[in-house]
Amino acid sequence: MTHAIWAEGLVKRFGETTALAGVDLAVRTGTVLGLLGPNGAGKTTAVRVLATLLTPDAGHATVGGYDVVHQAHQVRQLIGMTGQYASVDETLTGAENLLLIGRLLGLPRAQAKQRGRELLAQFGLSDAAGRATKTYSGGMRRRLDLAASLVGRPPMLYLDEPTTGLDPRARAGLWDLIRVMVDEGVTVLLTTQYLDEADELADEIVVIDHGRVIATGTPEELKAKTGAQILAVRPADETHVPLVVSVVGELSRAKPEVKGQLVTAPVTDPAVLPGVVRRLDDAGVVVTELALRGSSLNEVFLHLTGRPADEDETADDTEGSVAS
Repeated sequence: MTHAIWAEGLVKRFGETTALAGVDLAVRTGTVLGLLGPNGAGKTTAVRVLATLLTPDAGHATVGGYDVVHQAHQVRQLIGMTGQYASVDETLTGAENLLLIGRLLGLPRAQAKQRGRELLAQFGLSDAAGRATKTYSGGMRRRLDLAASLVGRPPMLYLDEPTTGLDPRARAGLWDLIRVMVDEGVTVLLTTQYLDEADELADEIVVIDHGRVIATGTPEELKAKTGAQILAVRPADETHVPLVVSVVGELSRAKPEVKGQLVTAPVTDPAVLPGVVRRLDDAGVVVTELALRGSSLNEVFLHLTGRPADEDETADDTEGSVAS
């Protein structure tokens, strides 16, 4: 089967709010599809439809060849799901949590225990297996939550904002675990607002906004779609920032962005770089950073949606409950 997940024309409404307005998705077997979008864009709603937790108002979708509406039971047997918040029982130990999941899935007790031990070892939690989960750090809880979703060895895994609230080290550790699972053949549908996460993990990306798909492609293809490189200039003297902004803005014919002493702007003509160098040199401006680089996913996202990926909006209340 070429595509593990296939969706066409998905529509979902909540009263007067249209969470999905005709979304198409195609996830190739054994790959990671990154589903990106601002708060309220429809990401979590799409995941919940594909997990059989919501029934679409229009369109259709299949997971592993099974229809998510008419063959929901078969779909549920194929997927594991990790949501935005850890769902493990804090009063149980790590081992007890996995044993519980295994028994709920119908595994014999001995087999459920063995599977739990395997996963605790794989996720670096063996030493904490006998501790109550409430004593775990945030990163440990997320690893245990991910392990719980794998007890039944699902061929497909839905990760909805899996690293929310984790520190950089814990995020990097979880990324490594996801890579291992994909190498073993698991298909992953990933929603995230961390664009570096999508850049690191996703084979393909779908960007949705206001319930509609607005861009698709590999990370590199999306970066190329902006049609621009990014000029970055950092003056040694903070008082020279306004002058740098003026020079960069004039030569790039774009509005520069300023973060601290770093001035950046999109450029389509590589000749802008030597022009900026000459102008700043004539003005006696010493720079500590000067570069012309390709667009980042953050810049692509801003170009496509008109706002940063982490910008909140009033629709977020809907997203957090039913219409992400």
